[in-house]
Amino acid sequence: MALVLNIKKGQQVIINGAVIENVSAKTISISIKNEAAILRSTDILTPESAVTPAGRVYYALQCVYLFPDRRDEYLRHFKDLVGSYVRAAPSSGPIAEAICASVDEDQYYSALKKAQELIEHERKVLSHAHERLSEELCRTAPAGESQGDGGVGADPGGPPDEGGPGRE
Repeated sequence: MALVLNIKKGQQVIINGAVIENVSAKTISISIKNEAAILRSTDILTPESAVTPAGRVYYALQCVYLFPDRRDEYLRHFKDLVGSYVRAAPSSGPIAEAICASVDEDQYYSALKKAQELIEHERKVLSHAHERLSEELCRTAPAGESQGDGGVGADPGGPPDEGGPGRE
């Protein structure tokens, strides 16, 4: 059964590693009649856009999917990155396990879809961390003032060279 792709003006699709862009003034349709690695514009992550840990995991997995001739190399890189991510954010474990299960079954497109959940997880974790940091900053003294509890200035309980006990 063939897969029909509708590509709008200016959109791109990657088929077996080849980037195809619709440069016509209208939507075009193409039919893929055999097995192929396909990514639509919305699923493509460029190397320049893979700037976060989860983004780098997704990009490495994208390369696993699109470039079978270098699959082993990209798989090693993917496994290192996903392992690092889980160590840094243990709450991502179930998502990472699902991704790795798909990879182990050679279901790379499915793994990519699950890796999008990892990117969403990262967004939530970073948003939560940003909120906590903002709350913490709101609780600290205004600039230039020290509350003696972590504000700017020497730590009164610190070593003598920081203004703590024993300073002369």
